Amino acid sequence: MAALKLKKGSSKHSAYDLKDPNAEVIERHTLAVLVANEAGVLARVIGLFSGRGYNIESLTVAEVDHQGHLSRITIVTTGTPQVIEQIKAQLGRIVVVHDVHDLTVEGPSVERELALFKVEGRGDERVEALRLADVFRANVVDSTLSSFTFEITGPSDKIDAFADLMRPLGLIETARTGVVALSRGEKS
Repeated sequence: MAALKLKKGSSKHSAYDLKDPNAEVIERHTLAVLVANEAGVLARVIGLFSGRGYNIESLTVAEVDHQGHLSRITIVTTGTPQVIEQIKAQLGRIVVVHDVHDLTVEGPSVERELALFKVEGRGDERVEALRLADVFRANVVDSTLSSFTFEITGPSDKIDAFADLMRPLGLIETARTGVVALSRGEKS
């Protein structure tokens, strides 16, 4: 008996399309929020998300203007288009927030993440880990007789793919920075 070719949204128990045609699509958005660099600002921004049950996939914060006392918070979140609009509007109402940009809808942007991976291995696994690191352009930043620490930068999907390949080779520890992003071109 031949396997059923199921459409997306159907299950192995039914060949019918079970997706609600009126359901909203969950989208992933990268938001760049310029805020005053003051104590408690991050807690207020994050409180907005936790208080309303919104998820944060990635969060990075750093001071970007020392003299102007401004920090940039880059948030990757998911939600329906209405939820994303609500998040942006509510962020804009916080007094210490100077600017909110949705890099996902404002045009092309560049997103990068930094990760460190500690991989334990000897023999063939060690050689394979080094070969894959070369393919992914990962740098060896620490090495012992039984382990390596690799540094890799790139889009999140590249980081995820590298992690997936390192797991069977002896991945023992991971640290990731979260996404940082800028819009492309001259506009800000």
